[in-house]
Amino acid sequence: MPYQNENHASSEPIDPEEPKTPFEKFLFHQRRAMEETGKALEALLPEGFKEHGAEASREFIKGFRVLVDAAITEIEKAVEEEDDEDKPSTTGKTKVKVEVD
Repeated sequence: MPYQNENHASSEPIDPEEPKTPFEKFLFHQRRAMEETGKALEALLPEGFKEHGAEASREFIKGFRVLVDAAITEIEKAVEEEDDEDKPSTTGKTKVKVEVD
């Protein structure tokens, strides 16, 4: 169902819930304005710029993924070492290794 103003009828469909209050209508138009501004700016950029920009974004994300994965690995190692230090050292089921200072 299109949104209709007293002064202007738009053929643009709106969200499933039609804005009811003046503030909701204002927000609807502001969101649409931002969407159209984004499309206008995108239309100004050459296709090559868009392609390389998208690839740069993917590489940027991959770089951070490497850092996060490495941090997770190091944290897991530290947790395992901490767990190993908390357990008594054993040489079998019935024998316990005792460290003497």
